[in-house]
Amino acid sequence: MKYAILLVLTVITVTGYGQDKFSHVHFNKLIELKGTAYVIATLENGKLFSSNASYLVFINTQTGETKPIEFPNDGYVENMEQIKIDSLGINRVVIAANTVNLNNNKSVDYNDPTQIIVLSTDGKEKVQLTEDKFYTRRWIINYHTGAIVITGHYDTNNNGRYDKGDKNEIVIYNLKTLKLISKI
Repeated sequence: MKYAILLVLTVITVTGYGQDKFSHVHFNKLIELKGTAYVIATLENGKLFSSNASYLVFINTQTGETKPIEFPNDGYVENMEQIKIDSLGINRVVIAANTVNLNNNKSVDYNDPTQIIVLSTDGKEKVQLTEDKFYTRRWIINYHTGAIVITGHYDTNNNGRYDKGDKNEIVIYNLKTLKLISKI
């Protein structure tokens, strides 16, 4: 009887420990947001909020308050940059992220479009500037005007490749108001 109880307790302990390895949190980067009390922690593939996603966690270093930003199923952040232009009153975080599985294969990958997303420095405001079907190629900030210029294309024939028939476009947004200035 003692051996049976010992065996049951061992199985429960091993099973519980085995499940615990999947609920870990892997923070892979910390980024200080200049001029604010916030730090961004990037989190990948943990069960802190849900599974199969990447996150940014905005942390207020004065209060300890956190604000998670979740990206949908298998989405990931390619690039993240704080844009701080004091003379224009702009302090935002610009993210290039793949968040849409446009080709409907198993997961979001490098063949899917990259979206440009702008966040406030506290993580409470999130605006996606580019459409889900827009394949962002490059983006740059004009620090004199506070505009973001984004180049890319639409895959008009839906073949998942950049070819002659696809529509190229340049879009310009005001980073302060997050409003479209022009499409070229």
